[in-house]
Amino acid sequence: MLVLASLAVAAIPLLVLLDLASGSDGYGLCPRGLEGCRTAYTAGPELVAILILLLFGLLALLRVAMRAARSIERRERLAGMTKPGGGLPDGSGGGRTD
Repeated sequence: MLVLASLAVAAIPLLVLLDLASGSDGYGLCPRGLEGCRTAYTAGPELVAILILLLFGLLALLRVAMRAARSIERRERLAGMTKPGGGLPDGSGGGRTD
């Protein structure tokens, strides 16, 4: 789900540009079309900054989720390696025999 959200955030500028290029209003960004669009000087950089922060936030959440999944998987693998009696699955006690 986080991957899909990241892809959606990355695709927003492309979708707006495609909508504007087709002569539409850019999903409400320019209500009278591109020729009559009056936006503030900082509107573009502000939108870029918001999208970049949102994308990095989603990627950070994805990284945290992947680390948590790896940690849970590692714990389950270690729990499966030991028997309830304290030995290893092959029947040995787990100690060195040198």
